[in-house]
Amino acid sequence: MGFFSELFGRGGRVVRGQMNQGMDTVEDATFEATVKQTVRDMRAELAKTINASAMAMSNHNRLEAEYDKYVRQSADWLARANQALDAGNEDLAKKALAKKAESDQQVASMKPGVDAARTASESLKAKVAELKRRIDEADRTATTLVARKNAAVAQRKVAEALSGVAEADNAFAALKGFEESVSREEAKAKAFDQLASAGKDDSLEAEFAQLQGSTVDGELAALKAARQQKALPPTMPKQIAAPEPQ
Repeated sequence: MGFFSELFGRGGRVVRGQMNQGMDTVEDATFEATVKQTVRDMRAELAKTINASAMAMSNHNRLEAEYDKYVRQSADWLARANQALDAGNEDLAKKALAKKAESDQQVASMKPGVDAARTASESLKAKVAELKRRIDEADRTATTLVARKNAAVAQRKVAEALSGVAEADNAFAALKGFEESVSREEAKAKAFDQLASAGKDDSLEAEFAQLQGSTVDGELAALKAARQQKALPPTMPKQIAAPEPQ
């Protein structure tokens, strides 16, 4: 069991290694698309946050509008009470003040909720603005990351090509293979040529070489004789002697 356990354990590591390598390859190939999709996901979350914030702020606006209505009613009933007193009608003034008290009670009960909703609304607006700023920054960072990634990949490929350790489809490696193939064929041709000339009669070749040497010596002697002949002065013909006087 120990052997099989070790075997399958090693096999599992190999499979996991291949899968991880494959995922790395996929991530390298889709890096730019993945980074941009990440930013799009962030913007989608921002849209959801803005919608939720808008609903919360809308509720606050409705609550504050209701609160302001009771504040105005209280002020209005107070003005009516003063109007009734000016007219000398205290009973009517009391009734106006009773209505004002009802409005004041509504204002007092709603004020904590309105204040809390106002604080939450301001906080949401600030957080949404900060989230927008950070997403815009992430977008710029993503663009920079893609540019850096592309530059790094290009630099790695150039370095691999120059070092000769690039992939099998590297043109430099292919050309080097062609050169080695030609060198092997040249070495084979030289070896066969040496084998073909190994059976020749060396003494017979030497005799023919000597004959060629003798021919050259004869030609050299003839050339020297011709040159010497040209160097001699021409001979004068003998004159016929005149008869002596008697």
